[in-house]
Formats: sequence, structure tokens, C-alpha cells
Amino acid sequence: MLILKNSTKAETWAKNSRFLGEAFPVSSAEEAKSLWQWRKKNYDNGGHIVYAFAVGPQQNILGCSDDGEPAGTAGKPVLAVLKGSGITNFMITVARWFGGTKLGTGGLVHAYTEAAQAALINVETAELIPMSQLNFTVSYPLYEIIKRKLAEHGFAITHEEFTSNIKISGEIRTDAVELLQKTLTDISNGTVFFSK
Repeated sequence: MLILKNSTKAETWAKNSRFLGEAFPVSSAEEAKSLWQWRKKNYDNGGHIVYAFAVGPQQNILGCSDDGEPAGTAGKPVLAVLKGSGITNFMITVARWFGGTKLGTGGLVHAYTEAAQAALINVETAELIPMSQLNFTVSYPLYEIIKRKLAEHGFAITHEEFTSNIKISGEIRTDAVELLQKTLTDISNGTVFFSK
């Protein structure tokens, strides 16, 4: 699976109706819906802003909305483009400005599909690297050497708490967790305490 490195947008037209397709990285269904709601509030298109999103290592969480267009003519075609892209953790929105001529159900399906595809033309992608959260406690005398080992293993520290010991939280590639845990256990003679 791939993920987006950038946001993109593209404009298409169908019988004087303007379509603005946009693609954005997202990390949750809530974030996708929040981005959609922002567009609903701030775009002056008088109505339809269709969306579809996929989140998870295998596009496990999916969602879409026709946003008032006839059922199945907008959200599902955009979702089909999204699912066929091989990309996850992103969403596509398509805003429509009505041009005065009705497109019919077939015309809507075609127009929304084309707008979603256009939004993906200039995206940059990267390989999705599964990450795991790791939390552990170390003693003060081991702190500096542990920090050096964490950097060597690509561990990104997200939080440190200095109390009687030092609690460290962060992320590391899932395929590197076991090796890092073994390294820290060896360095500390088993005194590093891992927690959930």
C-alpha cells in the first residue's frame, strides 16, 4: 500500500458544471469528515461536496457520501477510484458547481469519476511503513546510551517523562520492534521495563 506525500487538486468540466477534485492525506475517519465539513462551510458552490476516504494498512476503513446527489452517482464512483489507486490514509472530495444543464445519472457517475481521477494525477506517494507504539522506562544512568541506541534503530521519541525513572514513548517500524526490545534489554541487563 501507498500513502500520499502531498495534497492535490484538479478542475474538470461537464456540460458547464464545474467539478473540483481534491486529494488529502488523513489518518482517521473523523479527520476525513472534519476536512469535508470545512469544505461544506467554506465553499460557495451551493450544495454538493462528495467525499470518499480510506484509512488503514489495507484500506480497512472506508466511507463515502453522495451529499445529496442521486444515490450511487457520486460517492461510490469516487470511492471506486480511491480503492483502485492502491493508496490508503487519504480522502478525495469533489465539489460541484451546477452549470444549468442536468447531467443525468450516467453523466454524474462519469463526471465524478473523472474529477476524482484528475485529483490523483499529480499526487506523490510513498510506501506505507507500518509503525508501532513503544513505551518503556529506563534508569537515569542508562538514559544517554539508550537515547543513542534509539536513534540508531530509527525510534522517534514522542514523549519523555522524568520522575524517579525516565518514561519514554515513541514510534518505530513494526518490523524493528523485536530487535530494539532485545537491544535495550541487553544494554540494561533486563532493567528496561516495557509497558502498553
